[in-house]
Amino acid sequence: MNWTAEEAPADDAQEVWAPAVGHPALQYSSIVDIFGSSCSLQPYVVPASTSSSSSGGPQLLVENNYYAAAAQHHDPTGKGTTMTHEDLSSFEQQMESYMNSPKKLFQERKKEFEDAYNAQFMKQKMHRYPPSIRALDDDGLYTVPRVVAIGPYHHYGGGHLKQAEEVKHAAACHCITESGRSVEEMYGAVISAANDSDARGLYHTDVMAGLGDDDCFLPMMFFDACFLVMYILKRSGAENYDPTLYDFFESNDDDIAHDIMLLENQIPLQVVDAVMNMCTAEPLERMKMFIARCKDGCLQDRVEPGLPRVDWDEDYYNKAPHLLGLLRFYVVGKRRRSRKPKVSPSDLKKMESITISAGAIELAEMGIFLTANETTELPDMGLSRKWIIFAELSMAPLSLNDARASWLVNMAALELCTTPDFFDAEAEFEDSAVCSYLLLLCMLMHREEDVHELRTKGILQGGAGLNNKKTLDFFTSLQSLRKGRCYALVMVEIQNYRNKRPWIKVYAFLYNNWKYIVAVGSAFSGFIGIITALMKLKGAH
Repeated sequence: MNWTAEEAPADDAQEVWAPAVGHPALQYSSIVDIFGSSCSLQPYVVPASTSSSSSGGPQLLVENNYYAAAAQHHDPTGKGTTMTHEDLSSFEQQMESYMNSPKKLFQERKKEFEDAYNAQFMKQKMHRYPPSIRALDDDGLYTVPRVVAIGPYHHYGGGHLKQAEEVKHAAACHCITESGRSVEEMYGAVISAANDSDARGLYHTDVMAGLGDDDCFLPMMFFDACFLVMYILKRSGAENYDPTLYDFFESNDDDIAHDIMLLENQIPLQVVDAVMNMCTAEPLERMKMFIARCKDGCLQDRVEPGLPRVDWDEDYYNKAPHLLGLLRFYVVGKRRRSRKPKVSPSDLKKMESITISAGAIELAEMGIFLTANETTELPDMGLSRKWIIFAELSMAPLSLNDARASWLVNMAALELCTTPDFFDAEAEFEDSAVCSYLLLLCMLMHREEDVHELRTKGILQGGAGLNNKKTLDFFTSLQSLRKGRCYALVMVEIQNYRNKRPWIKVYAFLYNNWKYIVAVGSAFSGFIGIITALMKLKGAH
């Protein structure tokens, strides 16, 4: 295969895009001859972790901070560059100041904490999985990449990720070829986008401490963005696609689709966009088609006539954090129910504390009928009147398999990270839609009979997904998810329905025993018929 990026490159440039030998994650090829000595893709090592004691007071805390910073290659900035003698002297003076005034250190740590939990920053941050998600996924089915590591969190992953690291080099070669731009221009665009989005600051500092910008982080952004762009072009139906790269994506399509939608496997969308804008004449249309096709298969197996489409929101696209966030935005959609409830603070408290739990069969015993809604938007869940005295609970239908389970879990994880309080007055119903959707399904499933009931009502669809037992196990594992607004509102509606219908127990008896009642009624009717016939016969005589 011709790995050359330009028509007539120099000999030293040809080495740039050759697939790395050995462990690709640790052996990026040098591009020093192209970018100069200040920027190269050199091997790097993982810094030794540091530990601190849980006791010892403020002075020990200051000392631990000193030794932790010194252990990170004498690099208080965390960018992996070696400090000069002057820098080290300044750093030691700073630490001496901390030793004399521990309060200053605490104030700085407080400021760092407040900045890290700023609402706007939380929307853009590259998050780690919250404990509730890690607890439900001991086997890593929904949290660990299978084929490709994107971003730094899984960059030191196992050997099963090696092949994709080589493919990233090939993808970069094809991106440069398709763009018609120089390597410097393409790489410069990635650096500019990474700086504009403060890409480095979006990741957790403990992971970034050992990753220098020039020798690791920025090259990582470049290669990962090229890989994603080539995959997006493939999924969006781009023509003139390299056959070898196409074959790799095609043979690993399900696993790659799984990996690039993991919460901890993301890079800023702005960086991906920078490469996309150079690789195709219609970058926005390609991204729209990619997201539309992902959304089309995110919940159901059904195939809509014609090409898939989404109602594109340019404003959100410009502020979307990454691919997972972009997909979640369109999968969730908007709440379209005729009444979008206005909730007072007291109502919010009631919604948050409601503890009702009822399986699908129990709801049927109360006169609440289950139905799949027509909008398929996740926030569109709730009760509506049916036949005056009964109610209907509608929600988006789901054809559950392992792939969709993974996407839903990761979207829920994103909601948990970006919205600390679902019941905050400024939070929207859509902010917790995935958590609400999963919790509502969890509430409806107490036993396998409930799963069967949901299938007969069209809430759970498709026959090629998880069986009843696995479906029940999956949703049972989600009980620790935080309650969302949509879910809590449904619980309030069910509670209000139950309180206003004193005849529910009578209806439940009739619902559960209607076969016997019909049989007894038929027998009684037959008996009355016999008696009537005998009476007529006696009258005739």
